[in-house]
Amino acid sequence: MWAIAILFVVINLLVAAPCQAAGYGVARVPAPVLNVPEMKTVFGGRDGKSLKTDSCGQVRELEFIALPGTPFRILAEVRRGATIIYRVETEEYPVPAGTSLYVDSRFIESRHQPPPPRPASPPPREKIISTMAAAVGTPYVWGGNVRQGVPELLQSYYRGKVSDQERKHLALSGLDCSGLLYEATGGWTPRNTSELVSWGSGVPVAGKGAAQIAAQLEPLDLILWNGHVIIVLDRETAIESRLECDKPGRGGVVTTPLRQRLEEIMRTRRPVDVWPAGSKKRDIFVVRRWLS
Repeated sequence: MWAIAILFVVINLLVAAPCQAAGYGVARVPAPVLNVPEMKTVFGGRDGKSLKTDSCGQVRELEFIALPGTPFRILAEVRRGATIIYRVETEEYPVPAGTSLYVDSRFIESRHQPPPPRPASPPPREKIISTMAAAVGTPYVWGGNVRQGVPELLQSYYRGKVSDQERKHLALSGLDCSGLLYEATGGWTPRNTSELVSWGSGVPVAGKGAAQIAAQLEPLDLILWNGHVIIVLDRETAIESRLECDKPGRGGVVTTPLRQRLEEIMRTRRPVDVWPAGSKKRDIFVVRRWLS
């Protein structure tokens, strides 16, 4: 009996423990990247129909959705039953120390040699603007940057029939604030606001009022701080994906008159020309011009 018990423990350790994996991979489809390896806990749950969310309806384990062609370095394999989860890193999504990234191996095409960077170049200005404008009404999804979501999640983790609305929710159909810009630019812009605050060139806004700032902004200028980005859609309109926990639907992509939005921001924040390095201050914002 003792021998059987020991064997059972050893088998469980082998199944659950990370295994070293030297190699590379490329996302073959849109691939959800989490900060935990427990994919089945997040997607499907015990009943095969649930998506793990917080009190605001968001999957906080989701970091971003890797676009097809995104290259990864595979650092280790984590076995979860019959599923192999890769612990990965990618230059397309830098993470702070202490954070790890995980992706389902079924979404990845493995490679023996380092893959080239994902081909990416900014679409024409008009195309970026029209893509964002078409996203108005799209739900807010934390970590979301693919408006149509990931249908492969339904095939891999869920079972049983679900409604069309549930299908969109389970497939992570939606966008967060920087995900709105990331999708519209085909993944050419940085994925997180922590990088966007220093992306492109700064627009001098320190000491100016909302009307003065609005008058000098151009389409696709970014009004942002470490945590949120608002995009100038045209000289009169701002667009953003807003998380609003206290409202039906939890928020999503909306447009607002540009000067009005600046006035709202400036009730609690002041404009500065350069974001302080390493700062997470909550009472300032910057404007960045990344496309001339």
